[in-house]
Amino acid sequence: MTLTTHTFDQHRRRLTGIAYRMLGSRADADDVLQDAWLRWHESAPADLRSAEAWLVTAVTRLSIDRLRARKAEAAHYVGPWLPEPLAEHDPITPEWQLERASDLSFAFIAVLERLSPDERAAFLLREVFDYDYPEVAQALDKSEAACRQLVHRAKTRVGEQQPRFTVDREAHLRVLRRFLAAAQSGKRDDIESLLADDAIAVSDGGGKTWATLKPLHGASRIAWLYYAVARNQAIALEWREGVVNGEPAILRYRNGVLHSTLSIVTDGEHVLALYGVLNPDKLAHFGHADAAPSQRAD
Repeated sequence: MTLTTHTFDQHRRRLTGIAYRMLGSRADADDVLQDAWLRWHESAPADLRSAEAWLVTAVTRLSIDRLRARKAEAAHYVGPWLPEPLAEHDPITPEWQLERASDLSFAFIAVLERLSPDERAAFLLREVFDYDYPEVAQALDKSEAACRQLVHRAKTRVGEQQPRFTVDREAHLRVLRRFLAAAQSGKRDDIESLLADDAIAVSDGGGKTWATLKPLHGASRIAWLYYAVARNQAIALEWREGVVNGEPAILRYRNGVLHSTLSIVTDGEHVLALYGVLNPDKLAHFGHADAAPSQRAD
């Protein structure tokens, strides 16, 4: 192994974490790291003062370019776009050093999609990865004042979308299990009672499978959807507990193959938001049902 390869690998965890949070896609994050590796291997100067700064800058700028290209293509995507969910065994997990579960949660990554590419990069580097403003400015090739404005706007927008309370894992799991049991039973009143009045449900099928084409708003409309799914014997889904982006979630299988993941936002009593990923391209790395433990919803 060359010194160049060794140096890159020393920073791979952080670079992967930045790229995934920027792009919400493991495949895109892998592509960005590959591009960054090639640039590093071909052009990294021998007298480089900070390898980390060079690599973070490269990954950040490559991610911004990819985000801008994706936003230009968004008009052709069928229905809402949600991040690619990460499995419990995925190499970008909260157990990795420099990672925090709250900063990797599915809901948090989904909220980041509302930011501009520059806002997203500045916010992540400063608020999640704790870089100083001079370092953020270097990575984005902007002034410190401009980066402070980007972070301020991003914090405001993220704060408007994020719950203003913290729910521990036990409460999250308790609500998830109650919703899983109610949705499996198809009892509409039970489902609706677990949903906040202004709950929202977002589904990403990518035009490759059935999914709602617009977010559903309100407990009643969402409850009717899950009532219909439970009553449709042609769907025949097996519901299981699992982990998505480090948090308890629901995995739904059909004939042993993962059909969808379902992540929730909760206040500890009710479900505030549901994020369902059904696009098979975003689920392939989860594998088959025999790779995940079956758990009851009791």
